[in-house]
Amino acid sequence: MANEPHLNVAIASYGHTKALKLGDVRIAGVQPAFIEVSPIIGAFRRMVRDLEFDVCEMAPTTYMIARALGAPFIALPIFLMRRFHHGGFVVRPDSGIKVPKDLEGKKVGVRAYSVTTGVWTRGIFVNEYGLDSANVTWVVDDEEHVTALKLPPNVVHAPEGKSLQSMMKAGEIQAGFTGPAGVGRSGPPVSGWDKAAPAAADTYPELIADVEQVEADWFRRSGIYPIHGLIVVKDEHIERHPGLARALMDAFVAAKRPYLEALKAGQGDGVEDKRYRKFLSLMSDPLPYGMAANRPSIEALVSYSLQQKLIPSRPQLDQVFVQIDP
Repeated sequence: MANEPHLNVAIASYGHTKALKLGDVRIAGVQPAFIEVSPIIGAFRRMVRDLEFDVCEMAPTTYMIARALGAPFIALPIFLMRRFHHGGFVVRPDSGIKVPKDLEGKKVGVRAYSVTTGVWTRGIFVNEYGLDSANVTWVVDDEEHVTALKLPPNVVHAPEGKSLQSMMKAGEIQAGFTGPAGVGRSGPPVSGWDKAAPAAADTYPELIADVEQVEADWFRRSGIYPIHGLIVVKDEHIERHPGLARALMDAFVAAKRPYLEALKAGQGDGVEDKRYRKFLSLMSDPLPYGMAANRPSIEALVSYSLQQKLIPSRPQLDQVFVQIDP
């Protein structure tokens, strides 16, 4: 329709977004142009720095930092990636690190201090295991997405010419995050950046033993299921088109439906497919959208971000999320 807004949309390709990106599911009242960005974190950076897209996937902590600094976009409670965060953190066997408290006085590698994976795990180590995060030296080897973020004094940059990967191998850091959040890739986020990297989890032991059981017990006790990859929309579009948030929520829910049915039928061999299928024993929907289903997780991440000095004060949730449910 001629009066429908043309919106540039940058989201990653997942099983639960496929129908949307292929056009099998429409966003009511919108003509979307899907922009491919690989890896998707490149879109986060372009959005917070240049406001390049109308609708964009974004890491939750990147979003909260940007919003606190006045970014003119707001989040919808549509979370496109989920995982727990007691795991994905490895230590050198000769480090003497047996429990999270042992990280104090050590050097730990994380791609950037504000990366959401790091915020979740630090928050868990602080609130569940008694770590004093201020007594850890956090070593980073990439930029923060939000360049105006002021980092705590215990965050240092890897020396020129070194990566977290090389520093972990040399014993210059004693622990680190796996995958793109840390020692599982090399260099800045460009296309294919983590494809050739060794799997850190195969090289170094995980800090938390029996991690899947620990995570499941924590979820049952706390109701917290860590959020990633929310959707942001420019304020101007939300103001100009009052039905846009509902249209986006309905479209993402519709696109997710066949994916969930496939998971429940045992289909899908990707890493994410297997992870979400395993979570079906914990929850009926491993990709829940909306405020009601995600309030404990949102509030936990806000608390962790505040503790880690990433945001200056606790926001009212209606200031940072459109209050909407499926």
